[in-house]
Amino acid sequence: MSPSVAVVGATGAVGEIVRQVLGEHNFPFRSIKFLASERSVGKSIEFKGKQYQVEPIRSEAFVGVDIVLSSTPASVSRETSPMAARAGAIVVDNSSAWRMDPDVPLVVPEVNAEALRSIPKGIVANPNCSTIQMVVALKPLHDLARITRVVVSTYQASSGKGAKALYELDGQINALGRGEKVPAVTMHVAQLAGNVLPHDWKLGEDGYSEEEIKMIKETKKIMGDDSIQVSPTTARVPVRVGHCESINLEFARPITAEQAREALRKAPGIIVMDDYAKGEIPLPLSTTGRDEVFVGRIRRDPTIANGLNLWVVADNLRKGAATNAVQIAEVLVQRGWLPKK
Repeated sequence: MSPSVAVVGATGAVGEIVRQVLGEHNFPFRSIKFLASERSVGKSIEFKGKQYQVEPIRSEAFVGVDIVLSSTPASVSRETSPMAARAGAIVVDNSSAWRMDPDVPLVVPEVNAEALRSIPKGIVANPNCSTIQMVVALKPLHDLARITRVVVSTYQASSGKGAKALYELDGQINALGRGEKVPAVTMHVAQLAGNVLPHDWKLGEDGYSEEEIKMIKETKKIMGDDSIQVSPTTARVPVRVGHCESINLEFARPITAEQAREALRKAPGIIVMDDYAKGEIPLPLSTTGRDEVFVGRIRRDPTIANGLNLWVVADNLRKGAATNAVQIAEVLVQRGWLPKK
């Protein structure tokens, strides 16, 4: 039987795309409801040709629900996701609240779908956007030659901070275009238009941002290998949608660029675009609206024995958030791993 579904945070930036992806993927459901904060309750949402009223997030709303797709701030998630799980639902949580909980699987379906066999708390964590696209590209290469070290620099879009950050960037660009004073900054740490911000996240330990620490810890958990060393530097760039990553890899065994290219071509969820001479390189503008992870600039690193460089791009709102969550739900349905009621 098709599951009963609830989308939490349905009117937010990611929630809107969750709805879009559910429709595009023809996700099977016998019933669906949309929940959001009090300010959105009562609004009308169109989904697959029907109108639905947004409902409040409360325990009664989860009765009889099989799958919850939740996109709320971590502070909200810590309260609402256990509430839904207690009602018997499996919650796919897009916040950072549960990612490093040892009893909560952290899942990218192309990498570790088997982790969904055991969901002790009834909650599955959706990883950080920058981590998701990276591990999709790492997995086939790790299987081929075992990655020992990752050095990654990210070029992350404004939308990683939500819809309000996008409005801020657009306002700055428009003001600069008109020769006007740029409005006061409220979302990003400094003016993003015409700029690059390597400090657009909270400071964590040892001089690393919280975003960088997430990439270190989440990569090890998803890949199931604590021996992989990860050295990240994250930066925000004046791009609306689409995260880019420059990744340097060191392997335990020899691997050529062509072997890597072939493994990536065969891997699920990846599109290789790697013809520099023809300009066939992954770019944010050409990957926006796509669910796949795009990989290019695959080349040998001559400075180490077994090294490669990659350029990886993905839509941070889709594969980096909404699509990955829907794909987790699809695995649960397709493999019959939802709890029997």
